[in-house]
Amino acid sequence: MELLYKPGSATVKIAVTPETAGWRFLRFFAVELAPGERFRYQQPGEEAALVPISGEAVVHLAGEAYPTARESVFTELPEVFYAPPGAAIEVEAKGAFAFAVGSAPAEGRLPPRRIRREEIPVEMRGGANVSRQISHVLAPPLPAERLLLFEVYTPSGNWSSWPPHRHDGRLGSPYLEEVYYYRIAPKNGWAVQRVYAEDLDELVRVADGEAVLVPRGYHPVAAAPGSNVYYLNYLAGEERTTRVVDDPEWAWMREDWSGRAVPLPIGGKRP
Repeated sequence: MELLYKPGSATVKIAVTPETAGWRFLRFFAVELAPGERFRYQQPGEEAALVPISGEAVVHLAGEAYPTARESVFTELPEVFYAPPGAAIEVEAKGAFAFAVGSAPAEGRLPPRRIRREEIPVEMRGGANVSRQISHVLAPPLPAERLLLFEVYTPSGNWSSWPPHRHDGRLGSPYLEEVYYYRIAPKNGWAVQRVYAEDLDELVRVADGEAVLVPRGYHPVAAAPGSNVYYLNYLAGEERTTRVVDDPEWAWMREDWSGRAVPLPIGGKRP
């Protein structure tokens, strides 16, 4: 399986389906519209969620028209648009408009809705050089049947998704498929993501606008110094849960985020 998805030149920059990913539940698309372009998303039997990345548009959902705008992922939280199975999400770009949309199987137990910025819980997690922000853009207590969505901000030089954790149905973990969709400031910045399991060990250099699939295993992220890293997580699986299982070699760091750093300098004379 190819883990790294690079954006193409078409309107749909990145497309991940169960068929292309080799998994069962999750679809994900990164889309960029020119002013005046329209895009319609509907998957029979699947709930869907749309997250604006940047720009201005009108989102049509269940007979309502919602003007929405987001200057940048690095300046404000998004609004999120949720559609149950059978409901279409249609986007009409008012300027250049970039967004992500994804879906997963559902029964239709919830109504369509717009989730406002002020409804989204924000959490600071970790410490030292593992400090990051987690925005629960569609995660409990916000309801969905199967989808889980998070936005994570990893500042210059920091790590996230740490301790390394898994949710692949192994070692007592729940089964959740996951896509990491990256935006990085500045645009020539980069991050590194390692995806590793008993039968997998891949180290991926990630640039702005790219995506990484996590089919199984642990999957930590490091932001290069000078690179501020945002990623949008779409997850779906056998149950809607935020429970994970840490890599036992690194779980101790939840109790000591300093990582037992060695004090410097070592030897020599100070100038």
